[in-house]
Amino acid sequence: MPDTPRRTYADLFRTPEFSPLFLSSSANIAAQTVSGLALGTLVFRATDSPLLSAVSMFGPALAQVLGATFFLSGADRLPPRATLAGLSLSFAAATAALALPGLPVWAMLLIVLVEGLIASLGGGVRWGLLTEILAKDGYLTGRSLFNMMSGLMQIAGYAAGGVLVTLLSPRLCLLLAAALYGTSAALALRLARRPPRVSGRPSVTATWRANALLWSARPRRHVYLALWIPNGLVVGCESLFVSYDPRAAGTLFACGALGMLAGDVTIGRLLPARLRPRLGIPLLALLAAPYVVLFLRPPLPVTAVLIALASVGFGASLVQQERLVALTPDELSGHALGLHSAGMLTMQGVAAVLAGTVAQFTSPATAMSVMALASLAVTLTLTLASRRDAPDGGLLPTRAAVPSA
Repeated sequence: MPDTPRRTYADLFRTPEFSPLFLSSSANIAAQTVSGLALGTLVFRATDSPLLSAVSMFGPALAQVLGATFFLSGADRLPPRATLAGLSLSFAAATAALALPGLPVWAMLLIVLVEGLIASLGGGVRWGLLTEILAKDGYLTGRSLFNMMSGLMQIAGYAAGGVLVTLLSPRLCLLLAAALYGTSAALALRLARRPPRVSGRPSVTATWRANALLWSARPRRHVYLALWIPNGLVVGCESLFVSYDPRAAGTLFACGALGMLAGDVTIGRLLPARLRPRLGIPLLALLAAPYVVLFLRPPLPVTAVLIALASVGFGASLVQQERLVALTPDELSGHALGLHSAGMLTMQGVAAVLAGTVAQFTSPATAMSVMALASLAVTLTLTLASRRDAPDGGLLPTRAAVPSA
């Protein structure tokens, strides 16, 4: 069967509402990047602790599991425009509070955990809106462009943030990030007013019911686990960049973002559709394998190349998201993608704590290798389990029957 023609990136920007959503998300990612590096550096300087530095950068993701448990029904039941703008303004206020002089480390961690709690709603609202703007057949191309943007914003943000943290101060970088969040809110207000996708008020009961429905089908469970765990364990490696090499952390983060950009371009735009499903597992293996050798402490240029190569493997998430969208009823698209985002970020937070703990008792380099081996082991286990349950190995993005709501 010939490949279905896909929209070009230029086509996406001719689609109404795509541009303001894209630009708002760009400012949001830039703010996250600058604030994460600034806060991680500030905490490491104050405590000299790899664990606390990792938690300050990636710990907010731990709160995502609470949001996914209690609030995620709002992803389809709240108006997207007002919700996205309100979330960005909340982040602006919280990030500005982090820049207050004399703020103790425990208060910083409390603030970023609250940020993580409210952020759990943002992914579902944003990606659910994207499926409305582009429809499901345009989601992968659109999401690949968002991922490319995320890579570019991270490259620029980590490079600029590394310079600004060194030349100025982490607190000034936090104020810059707060301004970027405010810009994101202003751009979100350029979206059209849309009604919620589902009627009814958000509630804990509705969240639990939808979560149970999404988790009830084994193919979706395998996709969720593949999206969450191998990826999260490798992000645990990234959470140690500041303690691994404080002076070169911005460079290492930028190299990782560059590799992620290359993977997203390749999977989202260059590869024909018939080949994409076959690359999900190899890309997950690539994501972890280069980190295994970091316990040897190779020279910085070699480390940078290994990190860039590994990050190409983040392209696996596009393959898995395409399958998840195909397996999900339209009325649950925002909730399903929000659950993916919240679960992924939660696992990243768990992995950051785990990696920081291992580094505290060994070294950051050793902890990276341990996390990479764990990621490879999980990928192998999920592959074997999926192949037992499906003749195609559970890798093909075919539409499967799903239970009705």
